[in-house]
Amino acid sequence: MLSVALVGGLHAEARTAAVERLLATVPGSVALHHDLTAAAEKGTVVRTVRDVTGLLSTDETPLVDDCACCALREDLVPELERLADAGLTRLAVVELWDSVEPKAMAEVVTAAGLTVGSVITAVDTALLLPCLGNGDDLADAGLAAAPTDRRTVADTWARQLEYAPVLAVVDGPEADDEDRALLAQLHPTALRVPLPDGDLAAAALAGFDVEAAAAAQHPACALLPQDADAHGVTTYVWHRRRPFHPERLYAALEDLCCAAARSRGRFWLADRPDTLLAWDAAGGALCVEPSGPWLASLPDAAWEMVPPVRRAAAALDWDPEHGDRCQHLVFTSPGLDREGLTELLDSCLLTDAEYAAGRAAWQRLPSGFDTLLEV
Repeated sequence: MLSVALVGGLHAEARTAAVERLLATVPGSVALHHDLTAAAEKGTVVRTVRDVTGLLSTDETPLVDDCACCALREDLVPELERLADAGLTRLAVVELWDSVEPKAMAEVVTAAGLTVGSVITAVDTALLLPCLGNGDDLADAGLAAAPTDRRTVADTWARQLEYAPVLAVVDGPEADDEDRALLAQLHPTALRVPLPDGDLAAAALAGFDVEAAAAAQHPACALLPQDADAHGVTTYVWHRRRPFHPERLYAALEDLCCAAARSRGRFWLADRPDTLLAWDAAGGALCVEPSGPWLASLPDAAWEMVPPVRRAAAALDWDPEHGDRCQHLVFTSPGLDREGLTELLDSCLLTDAEYAAGRAAWQRLPSGFDTLLEV
């Protein structure tokens, strides 16, 4: 039975090293790669297939709706199905192009009835912080997957890193203890396999649960990092029950999103007590998005429609007054000013007098978030 391993990440040399390691150690494996580099210019995507002996085939597939990633999706599944039907391939290693995110590809492959054995992100430890601090648009870096691609280098890299349960790690002489500590704190639950000699084959065939992986990224039940401090790198978990004053928080956003190399979590605003908001910041840029209702705002009958993992996460952090509503933000960075960050965040909460005024008064507070949330 064919198993599919997705290998992604912005660090191309590390990614190639991971693929070569798999081809060398898994008998009957082939690697597929869709090169999107010239897609905008030529209108085509170049697909190559190779095994441990070298190149087996190369072909071009046209863009779909002017989108290179769409062309990848349309072409990838038939190729994988062809390999599965032939019955000669044990492992198909899909080497994703630089800015392609593994979550979408894993879901596409699974929806086609194929088996994802693992998702692996390749990391050059010395390049971790430069990528995480790069707020440039992918388009400016020549890495956009479509003309409408508005992602940045930093947020793309953060999602690639945090989605994968396995990290294939190149730890060269340019890397230091701070780089290693940053990697460990950003994704503490990941299996880190050293390249070039680590046992990546076992990790590639271990199995992958697409639904569980999606749940682990959802702000309501994400497995966020815990407090940590090592080699000058700090992870700080800030947790409060009181809601934010929307106007004061909005005024502090620039300072907050620049306070750490990476921050993420969930939060609530006093004027939007039913809406769970996701916080996602990297490279000095912040994305705030509604992520559905807090469970405490739902009628009892609606709870049956909520995934069990979401209900379990809410139960673990349930408050008698506010239910699952909370501020849970996690900041990770070298040189983090924990005390200054605490003071700034706490100053954005409702004061005692504002809190005592009650929910009816909260919802009349001026909101600076209407534009950001496109209300």
